[in-house]
Amino acid sequence: MTQSAAPPQGDQTQLRKVLISSFFGSTIEFYDFILYATATATVFVPVFFSTLDPLLGMVASYLTFAAGYVSRPLGGLIFGHFGDKIGRKKMLMVSMTVMGVASVLIGLVPAVPVWGAFLLLTLRLVQGIAIGGEWGGAALMSLEHAKGSRRGFAASFANAGGPAGAFLGTAALALFAMLPEDQFLAWGWRVPFLFSVVLLVVGLYIRAQVAESPIFIAALKAAEEKKALTRSTPIAKVLQRPRVLVVVGLVGMGAFVIQALFSTFGVTFAVGSGISREVVLWAFAFSQLFAAFAIPAFAALSDRVGRRPVMLGGYVGMALLAFPLFWALASGTTWMVFGVFLVALSLLQSMTFGPMAAFLAENFATTSRYTGASLGYQLAALLGAGFTPVIVASIFAASGGEITGVIWFLIGGCVISAVVLAVFTKESRHVEIDETVTTARSSEH
Repeated sequence: MTQSAAPPQGDQTQLRKVLISSFFGSTIEFYDFILYATATATVFVPVFFSTLDPLLGMVASYLTFAAGYVSRPLGGLIFGHFGDKIGRKKMLMVSMTVMGVASVLIGLVPAVPVWGAFLLLTLRLVQGIAIGGEWGGAALMSLEHAKGSRRGFAASFANAGGPAGAFLGTAALALFAMLPEDQFLAWGWRVPFLFSVVLLVVGLYIRAQVAESPIFIAALKAAEEKKALTRSTPIAKVLQRPRVLVVVGLVGMGAFVIQALFSTFGVTFAVGSGISREVVLWAFAFSQLFAAFAIPAFAALSDRVGRRPVMLGGYVGMALLAFPLFWALASGTTWMVFGVFLVALSLLQSMTFGPMAAFLAENFATTSRYTGASLGYQLAALLGAGFTPVIVASIFAASGGEITGVIWFLIGGCVISAVVLAVFTKESRHVEIDETVTTARSSEH
């Protein structure tokens, strides 16, 4: 197997191209993925589940949302395997194409309660596979092009693209939500999904301009010389130390609990508390815009003080502020709702999310890093976000509209991740990422 030559690791021009590619590529992919999440909370119940009781319809809609998280580990496994075998760049091109096509098709699903819901579920599963392959490749392309002391900042551009995409997707839906209700539900919500075809073309062009990871090429050549790559698959290497995979998945879980709870149930709860749908969507959208800047900032801080202190700060902060944040969300006051989303997502969730890309990647060796980091990330997403909207909606419904159980669920997710991070991991920012053996920093107890 041959690979095109890549520039030296310290090539700043190429690094800038890679960072731009990672950011905009993830922005486009998460535009599609989070657009669905927002539509789940605002559109799909009256359009596809109108024959059900409203609360049951909300649960059913959230189940289709969860399907995307269930299939994400499969995407991480598939794309991770081939990304570790033939290269990061090729798999990123494929994942973006799959996501773009699935999103356009969602915009074309007919508003038929049974068949429409089935098609939604199928396309959401495809979205999950695509996003499962996207994140690992985008983060690793940045991290493996960067110098050691800046790799947390570099890898975070893949994570920063998430809220940027969420901002664009939510803003697009909010704009069309200004239409009369019947027009919005009939066709307005579809336009942001159909716009994905434009973003797909732009994204593929940007991705085509970057070179393959130099660390991956060097590791691939070394493995070929030793005939090692054919003897052990990437997933086999990762599963040689399953404890590492479980630990990093649990560490990341709390970040996704925060993200999923506020982006779905939080939106619905604020609307039910008296704030108009458009205002809540804009509050969420602007929180994502600020998070796109906060995530690299906290990642850069983690390059200086460590991944663990920054992530712990986010989890502890959310656990302490969970009750006040939901009291403010229930106030029905516009400025307080904006403040809640800014504190929860722009500040606290960004503290947990910013260092995460580097933290995950630093726990796996080069020839299994795409697979390991992707599976760790997608395991965190599945545990933290996959069923969170369904669980909290069920808790809320079973309690007759009482919010206390939902808040304790949020606190529990953050506490679990904080404890695992504090007790079962060691600092990883100084780990050498170009070595050919696993450099996991989970402590052995």
